[in-house]
Amino acid sequence: MSADWTEQHIPDQHGRVAIVTGANTGLGFETARMLAARGATVVLAVRDVEKGRQAAARITGDVTVQALDLASLDSIRSAAADLRAAHPRIDLLINNAGVMYTPRQTTADGFELQFGTNHLGHFALTGLLLDRLLPVPGSRVVTVSSTGHRIRAAIHFDDLQWERSYSRSGAYGQAKLANLMFTYELQRRLAPHGTTLAVAAHPGMSDTELARNTPPVVRVAAGWLAPLLTQKAAMGALPTVRAATDPAVVGGQYYGPGNRWEIRGYPKPVASSPASHDRAVQQRLWTVSEQLTGVTFPISAAVG
Repeated sequence: MSADWTEQHIPDQHGRVAIVTGANTGLGFETARMLAARGATVVLAVRDVEKGRQAAARITGDVTVQALDLASLDSIRSAAADLRAAHPRIDLLINNAGVMYTPRQTTADGFELQFGTNHLGHFALTGLLLDRLLPVPGSRVVTVSSTGHRIRAAIHFDDLQWERSYSRSGAYGQAKLANLMFTYELQRRLAPHGTTLAVAAHPGMSDTELARNTPPVVRVAAGWLAPLLTQKAAMGALPTVRAATDPAVVGGQYYGPGNRWEIRGYPKPVASSPASHDRAVQQRLWTVSEQLTGVTFPISAAVG
């Protein structure tokens, strides 16, 4: 296979059901579009249903819209119930939606918004849907992280919700590090079942709406450099789509753009930070996430 993995490399997806969170715009939209073009039944799981419908109208294929607000556990439970009723099997759960560098806000359940949406929301959704994936050979959970998992990133168990002091970048780094640690621990727990893989991806620097909360001075500077540093959303989505569809993918891998700094380029396996591989922290984060969300998974912790 060519080193430059492109949309043309996506295998046939007919008969597969894919749920993509945050799919009304940007990376999620491009991910959904590519999967639908290859024959998948795609669900756009979005907070704004009207924008979701407008996005669905721009995609050719079997596409539906599901209301999902990852900043509300009630919404997540409701969406999971709807999805379970509509889909006896799920092949792909793509945890794409996210917020970045927001001013300090809390979710409906009192969680810091970036940690609550990017990590806890997807943790809960995955746990509530996993029994629809487990019986399906080749099913995958793909969670979108970021190079931001390396920036000021740690899991602050003493102040997970940033109540003592708040850093936009620090909170984002924690959330994106949590995405990776969740993936690695999930894969460890899935491995004995032999059917479902957990994989992570990141888009590099992509031109999407995600950066709308970046401080103005940074946005202005980035605007001048954007043509050199960023890539279109369709390219930024390729690591996610490869993680979801490439038959050569192995559970626990992390995909990102292939250039030296992982900013742009065609997708390939990349390395995550040493901190992301701390198994004790992964397990502690899992336990805390179950406690905070009230969601337990139908799989056991790995032994050894």
